[in-house]
Amino acid sequence: MADIAQRLTDWYARAKRPMPWRLKPEPYACWLSEIMMQQTTYASVLPYHARFLEKFPTVEALAAADQQDVLKAWEGLGYYARARNLHKAAKQIAAAGRWPATVGEWAAVPGVGPYTAAALASVLDGVPEPVVDGNVARVFARCWALDDDFHKLPARKKLADRLRPEIARAVVPGDFNQAMMELGALVCTPANPDCAACPLARLCAARKTGTQADFPRKAARKELPVRRGTAVVVRDAEGRVLLVENRDGGLLKGLWELPLVEPGPGQTQVFSHFRLELDTVRAIRADAQFRRPHEVPLATSTRKILAACGLY
Repeated sequence: MADIAQRLTDWYARAKRPMPWRLKPEPYACWLSEIMMQQTTYASVLPYHARFLEKFPTVEALAAADQQDVLKAWEGLGYYARARNLHKAAKQIAAAGRWPATVGEWAAVPGVGPYTAAALASVLDGVPEPVVDGNVARVFARCWALDDDFHKLPARKKLADRLRPEIARAVVPGDFNQAMMELGALVCTPANPDCAACPLARLCAARKTGTQADFPRKAARKELPVRRGTAVVVRDAEGRVLLVENRDGGLLKGLWELPLVEPGPGQTQVFSHFRLELDTVRAIRADAQFRRPHEVPLATSTRKILAACGLY
């Protein structure tokens, strides 16, 4: 009976999606794709990847770019810390004059964690180190009936240890890693997995017992806190919009947002034919500037508000 590595790589050769960075793997395009696909779907990434490479064709071009231009090119893709780390890493790689080649070297690059380091080292340099992302955890939680909580690092490390002998049997370690991820994305999906198309179906413990929906263990959902604010849209005679650059750090650092205002005391005035009720707001923003929205990187909420107002 064929082993896991053979089953996966044979299936991958037939079923893999024709992603542009797979045609001829080279470090810059592959690294960019891995960062973009963190927390983001392939369909969303594809046009961004092409436009980003057109604007910054080399790692040296990215390193030399202004961060505002990098964030603008990333606008709408979300998780903007990825773009800031990408820019920082480009400077580091360009200064070194060579690309990382091992898992350890990739792990030292800003924005690259264990999963991304293993993926890049295996695809670009044939390092037999298994990746463990959400897709891989789901495939093998079902295949091996693993009850671990893969939201936690120890469980992911434990699975990586178990997969290491499997990837060692692969002729092309990068194909083994990509096959696991592709299988989770296309076949062993969170809901309604296509077990009939799965190369590991005969080995799958969950399929034998009809318990695919029970794996992997689901994390308890936390209720998200609600934050409320009022955004102000102000235009000048030239059609520019009053915006504020976020310089405080956090998720939106470097992006431009509409000014937010705090509620103030209400006022009521009675006229002979109607009563006028006014809500007041208070705002002091010495750092606000009139800018053209298409020229600066916007926070998603600001972009949506301006689009709804016909200003973007």
